[in-house]
Amino acid sequence: MVLVTGATGFLGATLVRRLVEQGEHVRILRRSSSRLDLLGDVTGAVEHAEGDVTDWHAVRAAMEGVRQVYHAAAYVSFGGEGDREALTAVNVGGTAHVADAANEAGVERLVHVSSVAALGRTLHPRGVLDETAEWTDSRANTAYAVSKHEAEREVHRAIAEGLDAVLVNPSLLFGPGRPGENTMEIAEKLCRGTIPAYPAGGNGVVDVADAAEGAIRAMARGRTGERYILSGHNLRWTEILDALAEALGVAPPRFTLPPGPAMAFAVASEMLSALTRTRPLITRETARTASAVHRYSNRKAVEELGCTFRPFRETAARVAAALPC
Repeated sequence: MVLVTGATGFLGATLVRRLVEQGEHVRILRRSSSRLDLLGDVTGAVEHAEGDVTDWHAVRAAMEGVRQVYHAAAYVSFGGEGDREALTAVNVGGTAHVADAANEAGVERLVHVSSVAALGRTLHPRGVLDETAEWTDSRANTAYAVSKHEAEREVHRAIAEGLDAVLVNPSLLFGPGRPGENTMEIAEKLCRGTIPAYPAGGNGVVDVADAAEGAIRAMARGRTGERYILSGHNLRWTEILDALAEALGVAPPRFTLPPGPAMAFAVASEMLSALTRTRPLITRETARTASAVHRYSNRKAVEELGCTFRPFRETAARVAAALPC
């Protein structure tokens, strides 16, 4: 029995589908309100345990008879400090529950799906980050990044208490997903012509299917307590959006927005959202992250896990096939 948390999300559903294809007996932990659309035809091929990672009793019950655990449940938000409570409850507290329950149940191994954000960022990034990166407090670290860093600390605490666990750190995930969520929203905005400018920065990107395969390889080959960055390519936003626009058959943005104006727009957007009690179009966290160039090394995942990563244009084509403009 393999337990997957976060199984109805973007990466989690891709992981579940792959595990079922490999003949694994899969149980998923999900909320009763979770949408099952991303699981598709494997929905009935897996066991369903209802509950939430913030509920210790539900997590412990879901762990009964489990051999391996993939912990992919997470709350993803870049809405700023207002989301810190939810980020802490799910990403930190939920991870503590999963790790402790796995230890108590005597599972063989847990793979914790972290993020490159947990490596930490600086206001003026230089060079390429790898798994040896040490966390440094910085205004460049979003509330989400802080929560993922603290979640990793919970995993390492459990390892010190006897848990066999490996960590994987995907970069920005792209691929066919749920409309209006994750990076599918970027492709949808390109279709509508509502991305007038390129952000000035860049980031590591990875196909969601390659990240799922990387997690499976980490389960089989990863070394206890080690991180593995799952990132296919380091691209500027100009390259990312151009590839998506070409695959979608639409016009790319017309110009690049420098960091200063991007931050000014974010401040204005947050002020307007405070008055209207709506979510801002862009936050200072998002503007700061998108204006910087963040690069990551996948060498360790390639050499130790045997990971491979498809070209981003192939990923863009997969997105376009799922989203006809």
